[in-house]
Amino acid sequence: MGDPTGIGPEIIAGAVKNRAVGTWCTPIVVGRTEIMRRASQAIGADIDWIACSTWDQLQPQLLDPLQESPSHRLRVLCLDAASEESEQAPAGQIDARGGQAAYDSLVAATGLCLDKKIDGIVTAPLQKKSLDLAGHPWPGHTELLGYLCGVETTAMMLYLPPGKPNHGGPSGLGVVHVTLHMALRDVFEHITVANILKTIELTHDYFSRLAKAEGRQALPRIAVTALNPHAGESGRFGTEEIDCIAPAVTAARGLGIDASGPWAVDTLMPKAAQGQFDAVVAMYHDQGHIALKLLDMFEAVNITLGLPIVRTSVAHGTAHDIAWKGIAQSGGMVQAILAAAKLCGR
Repeated sequence: MGDPTGIGPEIIAGAVKNRAVGTWCTPIVVGRTEIMRRASQAIGADIDWIACSTWDQLQPQLLDPLQESPSHRLRVLCLDAASEESEQAPAGQIDARGGQAAYDSLVAATGLCLDKKIDGIVTAPLQKKSLDLAGHPWPGHTELLGYLCGVETTAMMLYLPPGKPNHGGPSGLGVVHVTLHMALRDVFEHITVANILKTIELTHDYFSRLAKAEGRQALPRIAVTALNPHAGESGRFGTEEIDCIAPAVTAARGLGIDASGPWAVDTLMPKAAQGQFDAVVAMYHDQGHIALKLLDMFEAVNITLGLPIVRTSVAHGTAHDIAWKGIAQSGGMVQAILAAAKLCGR
């Protein structure tokens, strides 16, 4: 459910009523039923939310697939992982109760996925400060999911599915980040050959599996960005390209990966959007996020690479300024759900 003080509950309610979602999967909301009821009312959606306090109570109802209730309203199962206290978290405000609800919901959903009770998870946004106020100082979903799944190496990818202008080629377009939620001054110490190479490998593995699932044999084409303006101008504007990025690209090519770079990102992204590359490996958060979101923010999907489970999300935040006003767009959540279903092999 994400943080209930933000737009998460609203975009979930808007997404589950989309016919494509019901065709591709059976959605189960992990959060708080009463909050979801309020969200559907806020957007004017007729949904019957079926409250379940435990998985054992919910599971038998999965035998009765997603369907309309006798009153012809959509029927959706909800597992109450967040506490009753979360219902008091104020709309549009940073609050520890919202952070705790987001944390509890994510931990419960991840456990169900690791136990093979569900196929994948799609996360609504959380608020990092609210999470911190609740006593969980994680910088974001990606890092917390890595901890919960017991893996050290993960990467965030923003992904545009294929089929629309500026969405890349037949595999769509992904931007994967070497560094993520940290101050810009801290980025430089994390730009190492090892970290860049790990990110390239995760990117190659994902797009190789995607191509195989779609019956294509083509080797993924991965472009690696520079860190400095003009790719450093042969060391004039910095030596990270010479010392770290180019050696990582060379090492990746030695592993049979079609990697190239370092590319200056301002000229690279138009080429990638037109399909010359399947994926871009960016050095830091805003370098990748801004470039991809300018192409199509509300179709972008957040996919975590390196986890033993499928996890996708929307590519935006809690949007407290418009929360609980019934105006949040749910298209990104629909795309995140469909991407998760596809990754699960549905």
